[in-house]
Amino acid sequence: MWHGAASDCGLLEKAELFRGVPSGALAEIQASSFRRHLCADEALVRQGDPAETLHIVLSGRLRVTQTTPEGHQIIIRYLGPEETVGCTTLSGGAYYPGTVTAVDDGKLLGWNATAIRQVMVTYPQVAMNAVAILGTRYVEMQTRLRERATQNVERRIAHTVLRLTRQAGRRTTRGIEIAFPLSRQDLAEMAGTTLHTVSRTLSGWESRGIVDSGRRLVVVCKPDILSSIANTPS
Repeated sequence: MWHGAASDCGLLEKAELFRGVPSGALAEIQASSFRRHLCADEALVRQGDPAETLHIVLSGRLRVTQTTPEGHQIIIRYLGPEETVGCTTLSGGAYYPGTVTAVDDGKLLGWNATAIRQVMVTYPQVAMNAVAILGTRYVEMQTRLRERATQNVERRIAHTVLRLTRQAGRRTTRGIEIAFPLSRQDLAEMAGTTLHTVSRTLSGWESRGIVDSGRRLVVVCKPDILSSIANTPS
């Protein structure tokens, strides 16, 4: 069932873009939004489309990818509830740099570019939050670039898995489960390596009881050991 306006405001209060914004202001911000439902594998925006909207994820999870001129796809990040989709709109960029696709069914609230920019002018806290979000994502990309340039592939895969557990991990009796479908090819794209290398690495970790991975499912059973692998100099 889709949320009503009051419930939407409650969810917006937790969203990274609107934290610290008074309830009355959230009601006005919500009133200028539109609702969007996505089915699994449906694209929200495509790489190269004009950057005309911004969304907040209410439920579900999205995958952000970029495709090279040669047709090679790279996974940039996953986005879940309370996170912002379409930050290019916040920064005034002309086109979306990547394609955003639903991993599973989800619900979002959206604003057109004019509306969200007016929100930032009217409520400086939103503008400050936007700067913080852009800064956090910039640092994340710098970190990933450094990992690719300086670390061996096992460390990069370990960092990728740990990063995903922090973003979308849930504790189970077996360990920390990444709470959305994740294939070995997905991990390969995020870590900047090949499917064969990821498969070989995960198999080695499974034999040591560090992870348990099945079809599109990864559980970290021994996070301390995985963290040690990630932080051991190459």
